[in-house]
Amino acid sequence: MSPVFPAPDHDHNRCSADALRYAEALCRQRAQRLTPTRRQVLEVLLESHRPLGAYEIIDRAARDGARHAPITVYRALDFLIENGLAHRIESRNAYLACGHRHDAGDLVVFMICERCGEVGEARSQAVADSLRAATGAADFAPKAPVIEITGICGNCR
Repeated sequence: MSPVFPAPDHDHNRCSADALRYAEALCRQRAQRLTPTRRQVLEVLLESHRPLGAYEIIDRAARDGARHAPITVYRALDFLIENGLAHRIESRNAYLACGHRHDAGDLVVFMICERCGEVGEARSQAVADSLRAATGAADFAPKAPVIEITGICGNCR
């Protein structure tokens, strides 16, 4: 299992390159197109482990060329999320590249550091089982089970 938060000295270039190769392979496998815009949005998200708002993504992508219309970026983000390549951090109204390879239906726990802004991502089968039992007992069908927790990461402590 990969660490929840990357070590301060981790090889981020390799981390990003690995995630991009995985995205390309996944899209080929699913006969999906990683269009230049989708790829550029993913590359911007992969620049750090911090969530970015859509307009931050637009601004950063504009450094490398033409400025994308917001609807174009939102469509690219929807594609990346649907294919498990990015997540939406609800409490921040922001987006984060997914560096973990998990199933689309897996419960994801996001740990958001209040100091450095980085987001750790982990799966918890015990929490997932508990939520599945609770939602099942309530005859409720969850669409996007996500848990967000704020605090201070081990790197900042």
